[in-house]
Amino acid sequence: MAYELTPSRNRKILIALWLFLYASFTLIVPPLLDGADSVNAEVAREMMQRVDLVTPYANGIRYLEKAPLLYWSMAASMKLFGVGIIAARLPLALFALAMFLVAESFARRAFRSARAGLYASMLLLLSFGIFIFTRILIPDVIVCLWLTASLYCFWITEQQGEHPWRLPAIGFGAACALNILTKGLIGVVLPIGTIVLYLLLTRGFAGTLRRMWKLHPISALVAFLLIGAPWHVAVDHANPTEGHPAGLTHAGHIFPLFWKGWQVGQPTYGNVHGWTWFYFMNEHLLRYLNLRMPRDYDTVPLLLFWALLLVWMMPWSAFLFKAVGAAPWRAFRSRSVAASLNNDQKTLLLLTIAALSPLVLFSFSTRQEYYVLPSLPFFAILIGGWIDREATEVEDGVIPSPLGQSGQRIAAVLVALGTLASLVCVFFLFHAKEPPPTFDLATMLRQNRGGHASLLGHVLDLNTTALGAFRDPLTLAAIALFMGTLVAWWLRKNYRPHHANIVLGIATAMFLVAAHKGLQTFAPVLSSERLALTIKEDLRPDDLIVFNGKYESASSLAFYLHRDNIHIWNGRSSSLWYGSFFTDAPDIFETDASMRLRWTGVQRIFVWTETGKLPVLPGRTYIVAEGGGKQIISNRDTIY
Repeated sequence: MAYELTPSRNRKILIALWLFLYASFTLIVPPLLDGADSVNAEVAREMMQRVDLVTPYANGIRYLEKAPLLYWSMAASMKLFGVGIIAARLPLALFALAMFLVAESFARRAFRSARAGLYASMLLLLSFGIFIFTRILIPDVIVCLWLTASLYCFWITEQQGEHPWRLPAIGFGAACALNILTKGLIGVVLPIGTIVLYLLLTRGFAGTLRRMWKLHPISALVAFLLIGAPWHVAVDHANPTEGHPAGLTHAGHIFPLFWKGWQVGQPTYGNVHGWTWFYFMNEHLLRYLNLRMPRDYDTVPLLLFWALLLVWMMPWSAFLFKAVGAAPWRAFRSRSVAASLNNDQKTLLLLTIAALSPLVLFSFSTRQEYYVLPSLPFFAILIGGWIDREATEVEDGVIPSPLGQSGQRIAAVLVALGTLASLVCVFFLFHAKEPPPTFDLATMLRQNRGGHASLLGHVLDLNTTALGAFRDPLTLAAIALFMGTLVAWWLRKNYRPHHANIVLGIATAMFLVAAHKGLQTFAPVLSSERLALTIKEDLRPDDLIVFNGKYESASSLAFYLHRDNIHIWNGRSSSLWYGSFFTDAPDIFETDASMRLRWTGVQRIFVWTETGKLPVLPGRTYIVAEGGGKQIISNRDTIY
């Protein structure tokens, strides 16, 4: 190649792409969304405000569902840069950059090719799934980082033969500890499960035990405990069992040792379970078994869950089957074949097991769209290695080139799919009506409330009328899908696969910009930011803010108003449910009766509600802000 790739140049390319797609305009827009996005940002804000790094709080209530690392990072960012959307989003963007750099190093060393490292990290950076789920403040991309780092450390020990160094073992234990502080037990289940299966296949049971002992397990365990144990001990001590209910009557017959049996809404005190029960039983085991309380989530159908892998990695998923097919699959059927694999084949086997493990694990559990993400780094590395071998084979003049011919066929399929997708975009462009200069997207959507428990369920609300508001992203997507795949096919047909990959990368970046613009257009429906800004300047400390429904439904309002004493009307559920039963929880939960009494009092009240869903109240009601299918109603028509 005229432009020789090196590790340093790879990193510069990755940082440049990251600055464009993850650390520029994307930190500013769209606003934080209602739901997990703004709930997590608000938890970090309250953590910074309380100076309490042990027990997270949301709206003044103990929020014990999640591990703390994401909150710590956002709280630190807010302390440094002030409370705001940029400070909230910057840590996740930095974690994503770290993941891309680790994947580059892993792929480059695994395939002994700087270009393979660039390909793997570039297509991971450009993957739709990683990009779209870093627009939302959830920890799953951080899980990808620590999982990739932990298995990278293990792979290094495999390359060091019978006497591996101690440092990679310490790195493995540290990465697992950081992962358990990111999202709980999957931080150790996934890497250890992958390693055990890999060792059993390649060494058998006795060989696995011998090998694990040589991997400095004591050093790894010490590193794991030093990093991972302190918070778990501290949070359990800070959230005692006294004064909190535990157990669920409907499941008491399944796990009688863990339930004392209590009626939801009628808590008992005394001989009960606290944080340990809730966190490890309810939020891990019972969530996995679809028995978690409260049941406030949907599960993605199994076939769709696997199919989303292709969506989250598009267009690179077109190379997925060839890349995974290159793995030594016979090793799964024959112990002798597995034992005879060379180092390169063992690397492919390890990467394949690591890629499939999350998919298999979550196939038997409740599933969300983003549970696919931990598989993506390893599939990306496999694809990066395959397209590097294809380009090398073609450049070396191998005729006929089997990999080159496969690449050309894949490119032809991509042209067909890209053309079809671009035609769909063009169809909507021609048939969608131009929206008026001032419009409310929510009034143009088809309501599909059944799918809104899933993060991307709102996409199903789109129709030809609403798509008129998406002309710019549709136009950009149509150009990227058609021209990108067409030019990439032409370059591959003319034996220039490396240039084809670069063109496909540019087209993918264009598509991601289009997706981001689409999310920005959708933001008024998904966020309450505009409502918050409308009332913020006139809001007084003694005014009462009430959410009609679950806290998550309007959580961005809480973040933008910097309020942690919002009252909840008929919404004692979801993320605030468990913490609301602690004896120190504020009395913020309203009923129809209590709201009728408050509404005619002297205090000014602002009620957030979905349009048309406000229960009947005595006296006058005044709309002070509305938009995006949401309203803020007040009992006063004057502004102080």
